[in-house]
Amino acid sequence: MHKYLAHILVVDDDDRIRDLVKQYLIDNKYLVTTAKDAFEAKEKIEIIKFDLIVLDIMMPKKSGLELTSEIKKKEANLPIILLTAKGLADERVTGLEFGADDYLSKPFEPKELLLRIKNILNKTLVRTKISKIVVGISSIDLDKHTIDKNGKKYKINKAEKIILEKMINSSGKNFSRQEIGKLINIDKERSIDVIITRLRQKVETDSKNPQYLQTIRGSGYVLWIE
Repeated sequence: MHKYLAHILVVDDDDRIRDLVKQYLIDNKYLVTTAKDAFEAKEKIEIIKFDLIVLDIMMPKKSGLELTSEIKKKEANLPIILLTAKGLADERVTGLEFGADDYLSKPFEPKELLLRIKNILNKTLVRTKISKIVVGISSIDLDKHTIDKNGKKYKINKAEKIILEKMINSSGKNFSRQEIGKLINIDKERSIDVIITRLRQKVETDSKNPQYLQTIRGSGYVLWIE
């Protein structure tokens, strides 16, 4: 199982900005590939499947707008966030007309870029939800409703599957008991705690000292995926 949330291509001829964005996204659990111009970007797009592209408009030889147009003709569903010079509204409008999904004016706060990336991926990755994953020594198959651990196969019921699916596809997100209850139509917190305990017994090496499906004291539960 991959250890990252998504694979992002960052394209910018400015080494400083490219490196800064790369490191910030890596720190936030994304896999990042970079390119210094449109030509290098196209070469990488042909051999690597990316989940999103962060693309500077102002680049030598071929602009980000031209590259956006070329990419969208082949991969219409590949999200693109354009980085534009501050105040150039025409470029932003043209970029959106060419198929870009969002834009951000330079200079920008890395945190704002991260939020825009998350918003887009939350919409576009819904179609490719994870159904199989390895958590520690446990192999989870949501399609088959099974968990394999130490050579033993455990069945998971409908409620357990719903909770696992939501947590796996939102790794690191804290889920309150109320949120979990709404997912499985249960309003008794004690019943939710029992379900989580049962899941831990199927997933964790030591369910009494969970490493992955952890309790956030006074808040809820979180699933950490290595």
